[in-house]
Amino acid sequence: MPSTPQTTPDAVPRTAAGRITILLVEDHDMVAEAIRLALDRTDDLEVVGRSLCVKDALADAARLRPAVVVLDRRLPDGDGIAAITALRAAAPGTRVLVLTGEATPAVAAHVAEAGGSGLILKVGNLRELQDGVRLVAAGEVAFSKGLLSGALDRLAGRTVGSGTALTPREHETLCLLGDGLGAAEVSQRLGVALNTARNHIQRVLEKLGARSQLEAVAVARREGLLR
Repeated sequence: MPSTPQTTPDAVPRTAAGRITILLVEDHDMVAEAIRLALDRTDDLEVVGRSLCVKDALADAARLRPAVVVLDRRLPDGDGIAAITALRAAAPGTRVLVLTGEATPAVAAHVAEAGGSGLILKVGNLRELQDGVRLVAAGEVAFSKGLLSGALDRLAGRTVGSGTALTPREHETLCLLGDGLGAAEVSQRLGVALNTARNHIQRVLEKLGARSQLEAVAVARREGLLR
């Protein structure tokens, strides 16, 4: 029986043993078992639930409140990417990492635009998946090699309205996001509490009209806010 996830205001949900909690959404038994074994054998990761379809994933995410949802793109009742927004609404604070057999920069951009935190190819190795879960749980992004730059290019070409001008602190936050830093690292660099750093990041996203950190960086590059 999985441990009940524990949460604190400044931490991602973890089990009583201190592991990052994961909801696995995968309908193929053999694939799901291989992924579960690869994640559970680490000291810091634990699969606390498995869903077979989008409908079950929404209910399970709301019930378990995992740190990360590892989400298969192709599911019996729909496209996993299309479910990202609903998943994040069902479990606020949960990060979504998409697994797919094949992907293009356009697909990666779609994941980022929907609010996903990463995209990992199934043809990669299991260590890449483990590292990806850790990255997104820490508030960073995790995209397979070759997809990130292409996704940024595509997102930068879209029309996303920017609002009120950024304050100096928000621009500093944006620059740190452009360097690939997550919320914890932004907190350290700025010398502020983690929740304060998260608030800065959220205001940057709102002012740039972006739904993810990746999209915010792309928009900022397009508008000349980042070099």
